[in-house]
Amino acid sequence: MTSTQPTESGASSSARAAAFGVHLFTALGSGIALIAMLEAVREHWLAMFGWLGVALIVDAIDGPLARRFDVARLQPNWSGDTLDLVVDFLTYVFIPAYAIVASNLLLPVSGAALGVGIVVSGALYFADRRMKTVDNHFRGFPTLWNAVAFHLFVLKPQPLVASAIVAAFIVLTFVPINVMHPVRTTRFRIFNLALIALWAVLAVVALVQDFNVPAPISFTMCAIALYVLLSDTVIRLITRART
Repeated sequence: MTSTQPTESGASSSARAAAFGVHLFTALGSGIALIAMLEAVREHWLAMFGWLGVALIVDAIDGPLARRFDVARLQPNWSGDTLDLVVDFLTYVFIPAYAIVASNLLLPVSGAALGVGIVVSGALYFADRRMKTVDNHFRGFPTLWNAVAFHLFVLKPQPLVASAIVAAFIVLTFVPINVMHPVRTTRFRIFNLALIALWAVLAVVALVQDFNVPAPISFTMCAIALYVLLSDTVIRLITRART
């Protein structure tokens, strides 16, 4: 029977167990990443993106759970932030980089080099202590390579165009622009959440239809992605021009 008596830290054993359970839930993302990678190696791209979608759901839930169960205080020997970064690197950077290169979306002469550029720039970004601003924005392109890969699979651009897009995002990783956090940015938060929900629905449609979606769907998805990437920069430029 689990003890409910307070320990020396002032928390019951059940509370500490629940807090550790949140760490396990976050770590589950690494297992999901492995399954996604196995599907990618088999070139089962729909299944790969499906599992990466599940990883996104885990990533969206574990933060609120960690705050709800006071994980930082009750289980301080495990760093939730570090654990989250490890899992995110796999699901946001490494596996999408493999998919972009292995699916022959890029020019053959540049594919491997751009793949290395994705993972190296992503690793540096995750280690950058300035990656998040005080107003809940990311500094530079926040290595959302899972989203970049998904749009490339939907749009199916020519290899030269796809290679140029990937190179541009690698560069943008180090450009000090502010990119909104789709969930935590407070400006237009309800509107932002509605757009993200719409994008998620359209992404499911794209998966169901094996990436063969009509132009209005792909255009809408790209427009939402550009809004997330550039809206803060545009607002700042407009504000500066008016002053």
